[in-house]
Amino acid sequence: QVQLVESGGGLVQPGGSLRLSCVASGRTFSGDAMAWFRQTPGKEREFVARARSGGDTYYADSVKDRFTISRDNAKNTVYLQIDNLKPEDAAVYYCAAGYYGDSRASEYGYWGQGTQVTVSS
Repeated sequence: QVQLVESGGGLVQPGGSLRLSCVASGRTFSGDAMAWFRQTPGKEREFVARARSGGDTYYADSVKDRFTISRDNAKNTVYLQIDNLKPEDAAVYYCAAGYYGDSRASEYGYWGQGTQVTVSS
């Protein structure tokens, strides 16, 4: 059974940092693109960042220079380092995996259950 499990969310003050992790199990994802999306109530899931198997990364303009995606293929894990958090970053963050994945949610076939990030002073 394939599973993606996120962790690392929580309550952080504006300007703070978080590191989200997503561990995949059930099969290896070393050849797949892995990505992070986020969603707030009433809005569509929004692309945040993706990392292809070879290490190529791509970010949404809104998070560029503050977010860093990385992956450890040996651990079947993808990370999202979030720095200088802003209130508008508050959302449920989801990791996703897909062989041809880029920036659209429809390109990913595997999803985690999400981890909540709250930004408040």
